[in-house]
Amino acid sequence: MQILSADMDVTLCLLTLCFFLLTIKASAITLEPYEADRVINLPGQPSNVSVSHFSGYITVNEDHGRALFYWFFEAQSQPSNKPLLLWLNGGPGCSSIGYGAVVEIGPFLVNKNGDGLHFNPYSWNQEANLLFVESPVGVGFSYTNTSSDLTILDDNFVAEDAYKFLVNWLQKFPQFKSRDFFISGESYAGHYIPQLAELIVNRNKDQTKYPFINFKGFIVGNPETDDYYDYKGLLEYAWSHAVISNQQYDKAKQVCDFKKSDWSSECNLAMNEVFRVFSEIDIYNIYAPACRLNKTSSAVHDSNVNNPESLTKGRNDYKLKRTRIFGEGYDPCYSKYAEDYFNRIDVQSSFHASIRGENARLKWATCNDSILRTYNYTVFSVLPIYTKLLKGGLKIWIYSGDADARVPVIGTRDCIDSLGLPLKSSWRSWYHDDQVGGRIVEYEGLTCVTARGAGHLVPLNKPSEALSLIHSFLSGEHLPTTRP
Repeated sequence: MQILSADMDVTLCLLTLCFFLLTIKASAITLEPYEADRVINLPGQPSNVSVSHFSGYITVNEDHGRALFYWFFEAQSQPSNKPLLLWLNGGPGCSSIGYGAVVEIGPFLVNKNGDGLHFNPYSWNQEANLLFVESPVGVGFSYTNTSSDLTILDDNFVAEDAYKFLVNWLQKFPQFKSRDFFISGESYAGHYIPQLAELIVNRNKDQTKYPFINFKGFIVGNPETDDYYDYKGLLEYAWSHAVISNQQYDKAKQVCDFKKSDWSSECNLAMNEVFRVFSEIDIYNIYAPACRLNKTSSAVHDSNVNNPESLTKGRNDYKLKRTRIFGEGYDPCYSKYAEDYFNRIDVQSSFHASIRGENARLKWATCNDSILRTYNYTVFSVLPIYTKLLKGGLKIWIYSGDADARVPVIGTRDCIDSLGLPLKSSWRSWYHDDQVGGRIVEYEGLTCVTARGAGHLVPLNKPSEALSLIHSFLSGEHLPTTRP
C-alpha cells in the first residue's frame, strides 16, 4: 500500500506539472500577438532604465503587401491608467521614429555619431502610452511590395492606411481598445492628424461596419494647415524678423497670390530668393546654428546632412535643415546620428525591422527624398475639417514654436482667426520655471499655445516646456498664467 501511495503521489505531481506547463503555454499563446514584438536588448539602450517597449509591422493591405512600422512605449508609471497617444511626423515622407521617437519625445534619444541611446527625462511617456508609426509606406522601415503605391500617395491614401494601422494595432494590443485615445504630431502632420481624426469620427458613427475607437482629441505643433495663410505667414515672418529686405518683401507681395494652388513663375522667382536667404540659416529655428557637416557644398543643395523638405509651389530641390539640443548645447546635425543608428544591423535585428519591399536596396533615412518629390499635394486647406470637428466636442490644441519660420505662428494665428470661434480667454502669458514659457489663448473648442524661443520642433528645443504642454492637454490642468 505504501508503494501504491508513492506511485499515486508521483502521478499527482506529474499531472500537476503538466497542468502548470499547459497553463504557461496557453498564457504564452494568449500574449503572443504583441509579446513577439517586445524589444529586448536594444543596442545602446540605457541599462539603468526600465521601459517596456515593442516594435514591428502592422499590415494595412494584404493584397499589395503593404505594412507600416511602429514603435510603442508603455507609460513609465501606471500604464493601465494612462491614455494612448499616437505621434505622427510630416514631411511628407519623414520618419516619426527618426524625429519624434529618438530626438524629441521618446524615452530614448540617439547619441552623437549614432553609437547608442540616452534617457530622456522629458519623455511624453510620463503622461501616456506612446505610439509612433512610420507613415506613409516608403518612410523608414514601412514598406509596400507594389511599386504603384508609391506613385499615388496623397492625403487620402495616408489617412486610410493610418486608420487601418490603428484598427489592426488595437487588435494586436486589445488592452488599449477602450483606452482614451489622442493623436499628436507636427509639421505636415497638420494635414495627417485632422484627416485621420475626421475618418475616425465618421466611422465611429457606424459600428456595424467599423470598430469603435475611443477618440478624444488631438494636439498638433507648427502645423501646415492652409496654404494661403501658411505661405503668407512665411513671407511676413521673414520680413518682420529681419531675414529679408523691404525690397524682397515688397516684390513677393506684389507678384504672389498665395490663394492659388499654382504659383506664377514671377512668384516662384521671388519666393526662391526668400528661400535662398533662409538657406544661410536654419529656417526651422532662425536663432539656432545650422548644420555644416559638409562645408564644401552649397548650403542650399547640401543633401548630406539632415533632411530635405519641399517648400515652394514648384516643389523645388531646396534642402533645409533642422536643429537639435544635445546635453549642454546645440548639435544641429542630429539627423545624421539617427541614420547611423538605425542602419546598424544589430539595431535592426533587435528592433524587428529591415529595409524591404520597393525600398529594399536603400538605407534607412530620416526622410525619403522620393516621397518629398512625388507626393500628390491635393489638399489646399484642412480648415473645413476643423470646422466640422469643432462641433463634435473633441479636445483640440495647436501649439507653435515662435522661432520657426517654416510654418510660423503668424500664419497659424491667421488660420485660427479665420474659423471665427468665440473667445473664452484672451491672449496672455503662461509660465514655466518662473519664466514666460509662451502665450496662450482659448477659444470655444480650440486652444492655441506658443512656446517662447522654440523652433519648428518644440519638444526638441524646449523639452521641459513641451512636457508641461502635453501634461496640461491630457490632464486638463491649466498651464500657470500667473508667476509662482
